[in-house]
Amino acid sequence: MQIADRLNQLPPYLFLEISRKIAEKRSQGVDVISFGIGDPDVPTPDHVLDGLKKTIDDAPNHRYPESDGLPELRQSIARWYGNRFDVELEDKEIVPLIGAKEGIGHMALCLIDPGDIALVPDPAYPVYSVGTMFAGGTSHMMPLLESNGFRPDLSLIPVDIAKKAKVMWINYPNNPTGGLATPEFFKEVVAFAKEYDIAVCHDACYSEVTFDGYVAPSFLQTDGAKDVGIEFHSLSKTYNMTGWRVGMAVGNKDLIDALVRVKSNLDSGIPQAIQYMGIEALDVTTSDWHASNNEIYRRRRDRVVDTLLNIGLEVNRPKSGFYIWAKCPEGWSSAQLATELLDQHAVVVTPGRGYGEAGEGYIRLSLTTPDERVEEGLKRLEGWKLPTKPTE
Repeated sequence: MQIADRLNQLPPYLFLEISRKIAEKRSQGVDVISFGIGDPDVPTPDHVLDGLKKTIDDAPNHRYPESDGLPELRQSIARWYGNRFDVELEDKEIVPLIGAKEGIGHMALCLIDPGDIALVPDPAYPVYSVGTMFAGGTSHMMPLLESNGFRPDLSLIPVDIAKKAKVMWINYPNNPTGGLATPEFFKEVVAFAKEYDIAVCHDACYSEVTFDGYVAPSFLQTDGAKDVGIEFHSLSKTYNMTGWRVGMAVGNKDLIDALVRVKSNLDSGIPQAIQYMGIEALDVTTSDWHASNNEIYRRRRDRVVDTLLNIGLEVNRPKSGFYIWAKCPEGWSSAQLATELLDQHAVVVTPGRGYGEAGEGYIRLSLTTPDERVEEGLKRLEGWKLPTKPTE
């Protein structure tokens, strides 16, 4: 048997490598505390689970779903976007997804032919570039620098690259950096996309995890955004539903139609009973529930940031998302610092290099660890000072 060459081009999947390291340490009897993968530890809300319980015995929900989802779910998505962002969506501008990751991965097949270029942020969620590679394309990386608010400087994209590019990926609030988009930045993106005939794909999966009064915008609120792009969203982070796999893509109807055509050939849609969970989440969840859920992450954010500052790391206090993006001390690579924390303190963090070259020099810590484990992990770090040199 021969495995396809494209798999040999894949870098090791970052989170799989983290899970392997954790398993190895635990097999040695080490009590490992992980700030690695961003997977909410708080349960799915009861009223959302009720949406599943009320429909799971219905025989029609035991059959294949449609790739474009239940009309009722699409209507709920439209209502939610209207209420949250004052963005009006037609039915043909919406497609439910088996989690946003699925749609992001499939989107490259809609836009990229062999040899085409995708504009991809660096550092970034790896699926943007991996999907491009699977479709036979090449990623041109757009560095996200702290000096520019972790937003790409579009003026630095070479004209010859821009003319060849088919798609631009952006992600705000940003994973892993915590960077935020401004209305002015979104306007620049729309203008750039129109000038070079580029499709824009905005990953907005963290828009509802916010603190300190910050309210994240939608790319689709920008004049002309629907002419050039779509937005991916997920119920995973918003409603603690990572295991149920419900997301959506909304926006330009031609791009949505292309995604539906790919999906109809490669997947069978979200199980219908789970779609009813999505309807409950979008239609019934209150602002009080969101505020209470976000308060958990805000409290953890402050504890983690304060501890990292006390041990001498440079770190910003993010206003959105559940990640801390901390700068490595001079002379340390992100892998060296992550290894030091694991070997000396049994604390897992993610090396920034795993998100791209521009992620080197940073580590990422997730806030999705239960409070008591967060406190134990921070206790191990309090009072610790980094050696002047990495351990050889």
